[in-house]
Amino acid sequence: MQDIMANRRALLRFLASSPLLAAAGGIPLALADEALLASAAEALDVFEFETMARKLVPPAHWGYLASGVDGETTLRANSSDYARWHLKPRRFVDVSKMDLGMTLFGTRYKSPVLMCPIGSQRAFHPEGELPVARAARTRDQLMMVSTVMSMPIESIIEMRGAPVWMQLYTTNRFEATLALVKRAQAAGVPAIAVTVDLPAGRNTVTASRLRRDDTRTCSSCHVVGPTGNPTGGLATKPMFAGIDTKGLGQTSPSLTWDFIKRLKDITTMKVLIKGIEAREDAERAVQEGADGIVVSNHGGRALESGAGTIASLPEVVKGVAGRVPVLIDGGVRRGTDVYKALALGARAVGIGRPYIWGLASFGQPGVERVLDIVNNELRLAMVGCGARNIAEISPASLIDTQHA
Repeated sequence: MQDIMANRRALLRFLASSPLLAAAGGIPLALADEALLASAAEALDVFEFETMARKLVPPAHWGYLASGVDGETTLRANSSDYARWHLKPRRFVDVSKMDLGMTLFGTRYKSPVLMCPIGSQRAFHPEGELPVARAARTRDQLMMVSTVMSMPIESIIEMRGAPVWMQLYTTNRFEATLALVKRAQAAGVPAIAVTVDLPAGRNTVTASRLRRDDTRTCSSCHVVGPTGNPTGGLATKPMFAGIDTKGLGQTSPSLTWDFIKRLKDITTMKVLIKGIEAREDAERAVQEGADGIVVSNHGGRALESGAGTIASLPEVVKGVAGRVPVLIDGGVRRGTDVYKALALGARAVGIGRPYIWGLASFGQPGVERVLDIVNNELRLAMVGCGARNIAEISPASLIDTQHA
């Protein structure tokens, strides 16, 4: 697959520069644009990787990555809602020495940028999560893997050279969940994030449409599940090795707060709740013993609420009242987005699709370049606002245009 992707990149570059095609009126502008990157280092922003990845990734797999639910209002809001807040520049601050470092649960990372869990990464690169882990290692970034990861968690941690966090699907059988938790803890995972925003399925219209338009026979290499997972079927996932998956579901519609206590009773790992968007739930999460909260709507792939996660962040932060760290993901595309989320109270800010665009385009170098771009944009935002370290980023550096 990697050779095919490399050959396809070379073909696109040739077509874009062909004098014969130029004399004949050229090729479509979109195709020419998609052929511009000869290496990951050439990318100026993450969107150039999106353009390239869209051309390289098969339609069904692209649909799984790119789609939201229903009319995708929430998917769009995740990014567009960041525009509500403007940055307030500050001058005459000595910014000759900058520190983007962030510490969570006693471990320090190069920056507050978190690499969010995305399952089935072999749909985008033959080595799946391994190039991402290597990029996380070279850039010293926090990485969280999905329960439905493509590669064994032990191999991912080996490539990372340090522990990674794991997102946890609750399943509908606690004994299966117990096996997942025990394996994660034995592998050295220090924290798990329990996903609670998909209790009973979702309506991924765009993903279904793109699967319909894909001419390949998917069953020749994997099973496609009802939620559009391109390598669906829990039995195919490394984390479920040795677990009876007959009748097993990733999530449970009967999940209640009691699950958090049961989970805390069986593990020494930190337990975060991923998918909180309301102040009331944030308050309850702390009461139930959660060690942290991730404000998330599954990348716009859960409820079609119409609200981006950044819009929910202030009330969640208020509900938590500093008792546990609050993280956020959803729609982050720029370092300025990271800055705004930090200013509103987040301790770490997750990116998902952008690093997968880099992975699909160039493997490890693509992921590394995405991280470099976002971190540099964050640094420049900090410089412009006079914040020399993460602790100096505050709500005072934002202008809320809805209450200006």
